[in-house]
Amino acid sequence: MTQPMPISSPTPATQAVASPSPTLHWTEAGEERSALWRSERGAPPPKRVVLADDTTTADTAYRMACEGTALLWRGDFQNAKQLLQALARRADQVPTRKRKKAAKEIPVAEAFHLHRLAQSQRARMLGMLLIPFNADYSIPLRRGPDVKVACTEAWGPADDTAGASVVSLRELLGVTSAHEWRRKGVEIAALGEEPGNRIHPHYGVFSPVRGEYIHLVATAHLPKAPTGQPLVAFDIGTGTGVLSAVLARRGVDKVVATDQDPRALACARDNLAQLGVTKQVQVVQTDLFPEGQASLVVCNPPWLPARPSSPIERAVYDEGGRMLAGFLKGLTAHLTPKGEGWLILSNLAEHLGLRTREELLAAFEANGLRVVSRIDAKPLHPKASDANDPLADARSREVTSLWRLAAVK
Repeated sequence: MTQPMPISSPTPATQAVASPSPTLHWTEAGEERSALWRSERGAPPPKRVVLADDTTTADTAYRMACEGTALLWRGDFQNAKQLLQALARRADQVPTRKRKKAAKEIPVAEAFHLHRLAQSQRARMLGMLLIPFNADYSIPLRRGPDVKVACTEAWGPADDTAGASVVSLRELLGVTSAHEWRRKGVEIAALGEEPGNRIHPHYGVFSPVRGEYIHLVATAHLPKAPTGQPLVAFDIGTGTGVLSAVLARRGVDKVVATDQDPRALACARDNLAQLGVTKQVQVVQTDLFPEGQASLVVCNPPWLPARPSSPIERAVYDEGGRMLAGFLKGLTAHLTPKGEGWLILSNLAEHLGLRTREELLAAFEANGLRVVSRIDAKPLHPKASDANDPLADARSREVTSLWRLAAVK
């Protein structure tokens, strides 16, 4: 089961007809209806759809959702939120003691994959409660909130020609939550004092809530630039742009921030402009490295070599460890003679049996890299101390490290 990282009483509806277009089909008032289907993770539209409203019980909804039948909501919006909470409680009824005992009886890597499978099944079931939208992102339900700004940020401007659409309530709540993150921002101590120390993550871009890796980059000793030249740094996979901003605030003369995701690129540009460091930081769309060499190349790749189930999970899961392998393979060619590569990496994969420390060290050596030093930090995020987490033992031993790497001479 291990996957070690290769470092190299509702109204029934008719069944939808398979279609290459993302369209949801159902029957309502004796008529065939359809609407644009929205799914951030690219899930196909449900094939079975029934109408549900305030008279639908949680037990009925749970049974149908578990069977793969979607419920298109026609009742009060706030009641739909309460129903979703009731579905979540039913999905989480496995006693904590039983769950922890089961985790101890199987290998940790297998426990991880079973945990991921359970998460996926839970998400699929909770995603069966659907909310309708008008073409302008208004919600045609009683007490439907105004989510037009949040939806525009996530999906782009409303298109009147697109017509009505449908999305899972769970995904809609993710959209509105992301809007609040973006509006309020995340305070980053390494960026100085308020108000100029906030990062505003966009929808679909991982929020920098794990502060230990930012602190490592903010405090590690910077390498020196070649004599008479500016200090140049590359930030590989910049995301929100937070590490680029930290490096700029530390006095790095030029930072080139790279990413492939258009959302991340837009997010980084907005944050860097708001922080007033655009003269120092250039944002480039590319896979891993930009052209040229730098005295410092920083990369905080996904920690776990497993398949992501949604775009946002790509910040944590990287199937086969592709990004880590690519960074190590190309690093020496992009370092100045005395340059350093800073690899920020959690060892959680090692505690989960997904990768060994020996494999990581062997990858350094195979790519002509030596370890100058390593700086460690204990994660402070909530899951690190959550005793009810199925992976609590592994998380309790997690350490995030900044590996200072240099080319072998």
